[in-house]
Amino acid sequence: MDVDLLTENPEDPREGWTGEDTVRLSKELLEHGVDLLDVSTGGMVPGAWIFVEPHYQVPFAHQVRDQTGMPTAAVGMITNPHQAEEILISGQADAILLGRELLRNPYWARHAAHTLEVDPDWPEQYGYAVKQRKR
Repeated sequence: MDVDLLTENPEDPREGWTGEDTVRLSKELLEHGVDLLDVSTGGMVPGAWIFVEPHYQVPFAHQVRDQTGMPTAAVGMITNPHQAEEILISGQADAILLGRELLRNPYWARHAAHTLEVDPDWPEQYGYAVKQRKR
């Protein structure tokens, strides 16, 4: 799901897809069995102004979740485990999706578990190596 950030920019005369449009569509999707919405913003319209900062897309996920009850996934410069955990704990979203961050760091989940002091489950195939490492 995408908000194109045209209407939100007072300097852009174009009207675009808004958070309210996403909420309206989300209600219909929920009726048709969609059970999670990946909420993202921008990048779909040439020349749209996108203010990028950590969490910049999370409010849109929260808006959909809050106004429809549909579980949402948040995206947008979510780069560290504490940041992701806070989004989930605070109820701003039900899931975190990592795109570019996983390209930069394919071991993000492993590092997140270490940072949050969680002992992750390992696939059975890795059992021997994990046991050896813990010795």
